[in-house]
Amino acid sequence: MLAFCPPHYPWSFSASTLNGHIHRELVSCVGWTTADELYSCSEDHQIFRWNLLNGETSLVVRLPEEIFPIDLHWFPKAVGGKKQSLAEVFVLTSTDGKFHLASKAGRIEKSVEAHRGAVLAGRWNYDGTALITTGEDGQIKIWSKSGMLRSTLVQQGSPVYCVAWGPDSDRILYTSGRRLIIKPLQPSSKVLQWKAHDGVILKVDWNAVNDLILSGGEDCKYKVWDSYGQPLYSSAVHDYPITSVAWAPDGGVFAVGSFNTLRLCDKTGWSHTLEKSSTGSLFSLAWSADGTQLAGASGSGHVIFAHVVERRWSWRSYEVTLTKRRTMQVRNVVNDAVDILEFRDRVIKASLSHDHLVVTTSLQCYIYSVTNWNTPLIFDLKDGAVSLILQAERHFLLVDGGGIYVFSYDGRLTSSPKIAGMRTDILSAQAVSLSNDTVAVRDKVDEKVVFLFDALTGKPLGDGKPLTHKMEVMAIALDQCGPATDRKIALIDKNKDLYLTSVRRREQAICKIGTMVHTMAWNDSASLLCGIQDTQFTVWYYPHAVFIDRDLLPKTLFTKDASEFGRSPQILSYLGRQVTIRRADGSLVYSSVSPYPALLHQYAGHAHWDDALRLCRFAKDQTLWASLAAMAMANKELNTAEVAYAAVGEVDKVQYINSIKELPSKESSLAHILLFSGYVQEAESLLLQAGLIYQAIQVNISLYNWDRALELAVKHKTHVDTVLAYRQRYLQDFGKKETNKRFLQYAEGVRRETSTSAHVDNVR
Repeated sequence: MLAFCPPHYPWSFSASTLNGHIHRELVSCVGWTTADELYSCSEDHQIFRWNLLNGETSLVVRLPEEIFPIDLHWFPKAVGGKKQSLAEVFVLTSTDGKFHLASKAGRIEKSVEAHRGAVLAGRWNYDGTALITTGEDGQIKIWSKSGMLRSTLVQQGSPVYCVAWGPDSDRILYTSGRRLIIKPLQPSSKVLQWKAHDGVILKVDWNAVNDLILSGGEDCKYKVWDSYGQPLYSSAVHDYPITSVAWAPDGGVFAVGSFNTLRLCDKTGWSHTLEKSSTGSLFSLAWSADGTQLAGASGSGHVIFAHVVERRWSWRSYEVTLTKRRTMQVRNVVNDAVDILEFRDRVIKASLSHDHLVVTTSLQCYIYSVTNWNTPLIFDLKDGAVSLILQAERHFLLVDGGGIYVFSYDGRLTSSPKIAGMRTDILSAQAVSLSNDTVAVRDKVDEKVVFLFDALTGKPLGDGKPLTHKMEVMAIALDQCGPATDRKIALIDKNKDLYLTSVRRREQAICKIGTMVHTMAWNDSASLLCGIQDTQFTVWYYPHAVFIDRDLLPKTLFTKDASEFGRSPQILSYLGRQVTIRRADGSLVYSSVSPYPALLHQYAGHAHWDDALRLCRFAKDQTLWASLAAMAMANKELNTAEVAYAAVGEVDKVQYINSIKELPSKESSLAHILLFSGYVQEAESLLLQAGLIYQAIQVNISLYNWDRALELAVKHKTHVDTVLAYRQRYLQDFGKKETNKRFLQYAEGVRRETSTSAHVDNVR
């Protein structure tokens, strides 16, 4: 069952210009010093400071007549929560072939001859240890932070209009006519290049959080790419060239500037909102560090300011809307009750889930309960630039430039997991997951590694070693239900294969449960997993079945055609029986899932096996029967498992379960249940601990593990002759002779003992 909503735009711009026409000529570049203070540079040789708190504009400096500014970039203010000593310095590039290091007061500290012709772009890397410049001469150069030349990285025949650092500052992205080129700083590394546009590319940006590339050019299109050069989105042809593009710091949205046009877009490409103005072309766009405000440099001499409003969050019957920068409206769609929430400072991030609304401003964190919107819990933030909020049933997680923090809903700091050398400010929702007892974080440096922490203590789980996959991991998600000992993590790797493994039971392998999976989400109230698998919408009714009976897993899947979701849909949530999916055009699609699987999980969790059987008989669904069979075996409920396996036609497994039920001892039954799921070593260890040596040997004989069977017989000095007899019969059945030296050796020893015993008997 599907419900379709027309394009729903949860963001919008409120654009304006302050103090009218300040600059007399084209404004070439803008840059934020703080979240409320901006510098603008113009061809009228003036640099202005704009204060958004009091609306004042003041002249910082009048540049020498020979300096026509092109690009401006402030030295990074903070890296890893630590303030930088040069945070009051910016680089200014100009048409005279120089770049200038200037102080906040406008004093030019140093001017450096950099290129022949104009210096078209200048960018600091994320930690401020290097500056990169590009010029009309086709060269790209890297400089120290004091302005000393380190290397000339690129020399080409056409101007390099724009450049961007890679997320880890180990690669650069630059333009070459109609092509985009990614060049690693390591000399021996492979260069990646591709034709990106049908016209000259004017602007690019590379986001550190989502690792996506944005480009705009004279072909009047903007495009989104992944870091391998694969196209993710291409816009329709606009009326005029795309003159500026900029990612929001958290990578959730981006802005596009053209002639008299400012557009706000989702990271997948579709447009949230479109603002029309009469300010001419927008040559430069800059986001504030908190991602709530955007400034644009226009050809008419205006500086445009846009504030992100109308952001929406929804959960069950509640919808929260950011109506103004410091005001939220909460609406309960059941009774149409409306509450207005006022904040002292500008709202930066918010999250609504699990009966709580968490809001962060530039200075504080507010925690609201859906049962009481009047008295929030409030605590101060160390670093106001919160980049990510995640919620679980019992606590929530905040990420900022200083670290990762887990708080309870009463505002108490529960833990703060530490990962040495990791930039937490670029962590995304795909790289972090939270459950009631676990925090999972994918490493940004080695994307095959996932760190696992106890949510209550912040300490690494188990032996402290992270989870390591064989491929780069693109997305992770912890299941939200069940005891901590059964916690599972699902991950999608670079090949778009979906894997599942246990968080606390590392002896369980990382098992593949799906292929060509683009997006996934766990249910909030049961261990159900949904995903879009190639052209199919799939729900794994009991994904844990892969650890119980791998052959049964395909029978526990519900699938239906996903073509109605369009190309590249994203699953936003799976609440109750409703899955919310965003299509590529921004519209929302709601898909209903049967309520029976969640009910079955509930019965199994409370050991109500008779109710579970009645449910399956009522629903008459083979997928439910298969799920019940795996659940029963996982809980060692053999009677229910026998009925469920019979219902799905697994006769051989029914017979095996009957044989288990007839075993004389509890240990023997448990061992054979482990064998049923393929855990041979665990079954053998259990039998040995119980003193059931012969059964342990017999298990290995049944599995044709001859060497291990003989090893156990010799070690415990019993049933060596039995192993040799079974081995001999096995070889005779296949018409082969013994070649294993160990078996030949012990067979000879047994023959000697037999001969000696016979001789003694004859003498007697």
